[in-house]
Amino acid sequence: MSEKHGNVQTLTVEELYDKDKFDLSTMEPGDVFDLLQTTTTGLTSEEARRRIEKFGPNKLEQKIVNPFLQFLGFMWNPLSWVMEAAALVSIILANGDGKPPDYPDFIGIMLLLVANATIGFMEERQAGNAVKALMESLAPECKVKRDGQLRTMDASELVPGDVIAIKLGDVIPADGRLISAEGQVSIDQAALTGESLPVGKEEGDEIFSGSTVKQGEAEAVIIGTGLNTFFGRAAKLVGDAGEEEGHLQVILAKIGNFCLYVIGFFLIIEIVVMYAGFKYPYRRGIDNVLVLLIGGIPIAMPTVLSVTLAIGAKQLAEHKAIVTRITAIEEMAAVTILCSDKTGTLTLNKLIVDKPTIKTYAEFNGDEIIQLSAFASRTENQDAIDFCITNSLPDPRTMVRIGIEELNFKPFNPVVKRTEITYRESSTGRVLRVSKGMSHTILDLCSRDKTDAQIKALNDDVDEFARRGLRALAVAVDEVPSGEVDGDGLGFRLIGLLPIYDPPRTDTKETIDRAIALGVQVKMITGDQLAIGKETGRRLGMGDNMFLSKTLKEGPPPGSGYSNVDQMILQCDGFAGVYPEHKYEIVERLQAMGHMTAMTGDGVNDAPALSKANVGIAVADASDAARSAADIVLTEPGLSVIVEAIIGSRQIFQRMRNYSIYTCSVTVRVVGGFSLLCWCFEYDFPPFLVLIIAILNDGTIMTISTDRVKPSPFPDAWNLREIFSYAIVYGAYLTLSTVAFFAVVHQTDFFVHHFGVERYADANDPLYHSIIYLQVSTISQALIFITRSRGLWFSERPSIMLMSAFVIAQLLATFIAVYANWPFTSIRGCGWTWAAIVWVWNLIWFLPMDALKFIMQWYFEPANAVNPASVSKKVPHPNHSRRASAISATSSARYYANRTRSLKSLERPENTHTNFGKRLLGMNKRADQKEMRRFSSIQTNQAAQMLHQ
Repeated sequence: MSEKHGNVQTLTVEELYDKDKFDLSTMEPGDVFDLLQTTTTGLTSEEARRRIEKFGPNKLEQKIVNPFLQFLGFMWNPLSWVMEAAALVSIILANGDGKPPDYPDFIGIMLLLVANATIGFMEERQAGNAVKALMESLAPECKVKRDGQLRTMDASELVPGDVIAIKLGDVIPADGRLISAEGQVSIDQAALTGESLPVGKEEGDEIFSGSTVKQGEAEAVIIGTGLNTFFGRAAKLVGDAGEEEGHLQVILAKIGNFCLYVIGFFLIIEIVVMYAGFKYPYRRGIDNVLVLLIGGIPIAMPTVLSVTLAIGAKQLAEHKAIVTRITAIEEMAAVTILCSDKTGTLTLNKLIVDKPTIKTYAEFNGDEIIQLSAFASRTENQDAIDFCITNSLPDPRTMVRIGIEELNFKPFNPVVKRTEITYRESSTGRVLRVSKGMSHTILDLCSRDKTDAQIKALNDDVDEFARRGLRALAVAVDEVPSGEVDGDGLGFRLIGLLPIYDPPRTDTKETIDRAIALGVQVKMITGDQLAIGKETGRRLGMGDNMFLSKTLKEGPPPGSGYSNVDQMILQCDGFAGVYPEHKYEIVERLQAMGHMTAMTGDGVNDAPALSKANVGIAVADASDAARSAADIVLTEPGLSVIVEAIIGSRQIFQRMRNYSIYTCSVTVRVVGGFSLLCWCFEYDFPPFLVLIIAILNDGTIMTISTDRVKPSPFPDAWNLREIFSYAIVYGAYLTLSTVAFFAVVHQTDFFVHHFGVERYADANDPLYHSIIYLQVSTISQALIFITRSRGLWFSERPSIMLMSAFVIAQLLATFIAVYANWPFTSIRGCGWTWAAIVWVWNLIWFLPMDALKFIMQWYFEPANAVNPASVSKKVPHPNHSRRASAISATSSARYYANRTRSLKSLERPENTHTNFGKRLLGMNKRADQKEMRRFSSIQTNQAAQMLHQ
């Protein structure tokens, strides 16, 4: 083979691990040694050194992020660029007319930028690290044959071709093939492949890095290290799945772009009007440019949304849900489909005896059969079956050997597939034997009282259990008249058949019912057998319309009623017999159909799908790899907390939506208002006052993160057309209120005659700056009370924090307008009479805004409504596409990544130079399907098969 196809020394790493050419996991052992150019005595130190240069160390790469560059990254997005441009304008271009550069505005802008970046940076540094947990699960040391001697060394020094020794309790350091096995070798790889039982291994079998030896000793030849192991491919797939721009990232980009378009539109017109029409001096025009740049940019928008999400994450933590990627909260609100792993998630991952359906074939009842089965079970170092049987007793600690004296015990043997005990009854002195095991093994063992009717009954019962997804365990009893341990018995006779299954969690059915009521479909995605999946689905009330994973490739089976794979995936209740790539494909297809998809799981085999899903949820007791790939980690068993997370996320979504409408409206009103004042009255508003408005408004509006809101009864969606429409209407209305106010103040004597206040011929008198500042500040911030409520603005009580912040900010704004005499920014205190006039004027204009809101709701509500019938029928609503925004991502979305990702994604194992090119050019790469196939394990169903053999 080595002559024809090459070997480890002549092949590239990619060629060696191309399964279409070389499948190291299944080829003959001799061919493995030829291909890897090794022997049972291992490698020499010199050869190992050459190979580590070629294959790299046996660990996952970790990209180190420079904290300073990470901090600067928070000032690298389109909104920050405009503010930075404004800072440069104020310090470099704002010269002339005998005036110095605009230092106050420059300092204020930079402080605002740094404050926002600091908040985001601190949140980012507190996030999780996905690779760290993956790396911690790798064994730090191992025993390796080098230069013909067995030595202990770091697992990172392993290379393909090394020979390692493993024993009870060892964590396997890399993927390998067993070359020798002493005793019964059993390996727990549940966290990797999803098996509910440890898997027996024999010479030639594949073993996986990260799994644990539960029994026996063995030697193995290493076939894969680092990213080329089962464990490493999990990390790679997690990295690939996370390359896409996030949902909130895209939304931020579109909202930011809307604000930029509005600013750009008015800025161009204003420059033409000022310099071409009014012949403004250079310096005077620059100030008005700064007003539009500073006042129009919602610089705090990403930070406000981040704070909202962070506070929401703390609230979810109170419900025992830890959020590792805060933007998952926003996506959770929009989730329409929840795909759930079965073992350990919907079920307990703990086998029990289904007592009501025990079958009896003799005079013994169900409790007596369980007692006899417990006699035939280990009392220490129990496997899953023995643990299941003994824990079915009322008191496992005292009843396992109650009333008997153990004479001989034969543990489970994979050859004969049964256990056996010989014991003496304390009360009668009789010596009996009990055996439990696979149904047909026990049936063949029985020779006494066996009739055709009994054989037929057993076969029928086993078939019934199989159809229902129950595993069958037969029990037989023998009597030893001689009383000797090795004496001949009268013959075993069949006494019962125990149904064993993994029961649903106590709260799972209620959770699924609540999720469906909230408009979320629930699908079971399990690696277990189809019959077991269907039985679990029936018990949970989630339906049994399930299919095998092969239908994803072959298409819907005849008679299923589905015309294509997508329709089947969308409308069925789940899939069985799935491998990791199937879970990944199901999530990917659902997303492509426009559904925001959540995925739950607990093992490394779930990691790719958890990372690919819009919201990956690791359940309690999940593996480190699953937790690392997930966005939300549950710390209590079961799924009930998911419903709380859905409700909480919808409340958070409402807060973000309310803020988005508010901030876009303020952009329109500030830019439009001051532009019109310039065009109509040659009015020049001081840039520093706009900066104060921005600081006070942004500081106040951050309290919206704790505001009282009502969650939506159905999945939420970003309707940007609606948000922008609200913004234009509200912004135009508030602009009109300001322009009309200044027209009355400056062009008429209305206030002079009625209130005895001053009127000045100069439109730019410092007093007018004070009153316009107060008018813009108060009514702009009051808009939040309109956007936050569905009914009349006073019908939904705001949080105390929001109300307090509003009152404090507006009192401060009022005092500035009344008393401030700041020549550097051309403002003079207007006095309390003018302040009262402004407040009354704003109140008059504020009240009709509810009418505008109701008109807009009347127009948009039909488009936003979700038809409950469509949810129950599992048909996506045509106007409720959950990923429409994400699919049509804008090119600027990637610049908002610093606001929407955690350290988990920043320190994902990836090639630094390649990743830089991807991010620079905006290229995204989906997971290689060959890698997905590699990620499969032929061992996944061995536990279930063992119970049915």
